[in-house]
Amino acid sequence: MRDILSRTGREVLRQFTWSNVLLAFDYDGTLAPIVRDPNKAAMRANTRRLLAAVARRYPCIVVSGRAQSDAQHWLRGIPLEQVVGNHGIEPWQATRPLMNEVERWAPLLGRRLAPLKGVRIENKTFSVAVHYRRSREKKRARAAILDAAASLGAVRLIGGKQVVNILPKDAPHKGIALERERERLRHDTAIYVGDDETDEDVFALDQPGRLLTVRVGPKRLSQASYFLKNQAAVDEFLETLVIFRQEPELALAAQS
Repeated sequence: MRDILSRTGREVLRQFTWSNVLLAFDYDGTLAPIVRDPNKAAMRANTRRLLAAVARRYPCIVVSGRAQSDAQHWLRGIPLEQVVGNHGIEPWQATRPLMNEVERWAPLLGRRLAPLKGVRIENKTFSVAVHYRRSREKKRARAAILDAAASLGAVRLIGGKQVVNILPKDAPHKGIALERERERLRHDTAIYVGDDETDEDVFALDQPGRLLTVRVGPKRLSQASYFLKNQAAVDEFLETLVIFRQEPELALAAQS
């Protein structure tokens, strides 16, 4: 992996910004810092300002693991083309059968995990996230969550930062969501920025020259091509995107 904000990385980024490009971002850990309470996961004021400036210059989407309505709440006022929720399920495959399946899981997980302190089950209608950030016995909690998830039948598990996401087995993932949006919005290329295991479905897409993938935080086993050093560096990345698409007279002033 290479630093996207290095001299060579910036040149690659610049070339993508000259194309008919779609920008796509994860939310938690990418646009907003990871926090102890997911209900307080707001973007920094500067990130919000820069994201709005980017979205006025490029077509932008957010592809989040959050429920679509929850993600839209945090992104209110940003001129985005689309907010995709539930790891790619919403809005296209948000069907009653999927909802019924997730409704069946909730009481089963509740009974199995009730004895564990610091574990919280988040029902996102079309998927479930089981958080164990507040547990004092994280290894034990994670093992119990995985064991409980195995009892649900055919499911897809996606790990994360002290969370286990449980999805219907055949549900679409973030890679499918990005491809669908790029086709719908008629873009030739895409830039995707994410930070977690759930974003690897995008990073794994093999599309040299058509997809630029950036991971927030370097990770040796990630399939992303580039990285940002940490979540705070997202602001510099957004600022760079703005500079690459400034009005001509502003761009000249910036270079002088």
